[in-house]
Amino acid sequence: MTETVQTIGEQKLLRRLQAFCPADVIGDDAAVLATEPGKLLVVTSDVLVDGVHFSDRTTPPESVGWRSAAANLSDLAAMGAAPLAITVGLGLPGSVPVSWVEGLYRGMSECLQKFGTTIVGGDVCRSSVITVAITAFGQVKPTQVIRRATAQPGDAILVTGFHGSSRAGLELLLHSEAGKELTATDRASLIHAHQYPTPRLDVCPPFPVAGMDSSDGLADAIVQICHASQVGASVDRQKFLSTRLSDAGYLQKLR
Repeated sequence: MTETVQTIGEQKLLRRLQAFCPADVIGDDAAVLATEPGKLLVVTSDVLVDGVHFSDRTTPPESVGWRSAAANLSDLAAMGAAPLAITVGLGLPGSVPVSWVEGLYRGMSECLQKFGTTIVGGDVCRSSVITVAITAFGQVKPTQVIRRATAQPGDAILVTGFHGSSRAGLELLLHSEAGKELTATDRASLIHAHQYPTPRLDVCPPFPVAGMDSSDGLADAIVQICHASQVGASVDRQKFLSTRLSDAGYLQKLR
């Protein structure tokens, strides 16, 4: 039977592709490259595709732009890095209104300006589907890099923010009859969490941590950190307390 991308899944495909990369560079939310003494360059890329990651039904162009920029800044935050700039690659059908593209860039710019970052280049090509591909550049001190592979037995699992808010907002957008018991304020807050997520660049852990971005789910983040660190984890739902530090799932050194 011929293997396909669908049959092996995203994680197995990534492991196959990682064989073509240096082992000491891959495996985290972004690549860390030495550029000069005392400084490390952090590079991450993310792709959003129309019909997969967004649609006109739930996401206006400004929100698509914000979310695409925020996703990359969130990966930088998960590495402990401060953002420097991004480049943008666009694949666009010829029928896309110019106003939609301008709205996309307004959303990206508004998100980036909040964190003192800007767009420094990119590329545009013809495509059958709208695709937004961003590469973000950040910088971090060698002593402040956050890795997935440094968790140790005895560490505590800490999460921040509210997992599920974005998905709840999406469900409200897709099903207008849902969430009738919610107040207007709570409803608006959940929809905002989906359309305009906030990368937690405001958080810099004052202690050594292992960690990663957990936007794909808390369980997935715990499994990936444990796999990278070759440790196990135990989560007691009744005792689990959420500590608001950032949207990354951190393993705090309690020693």
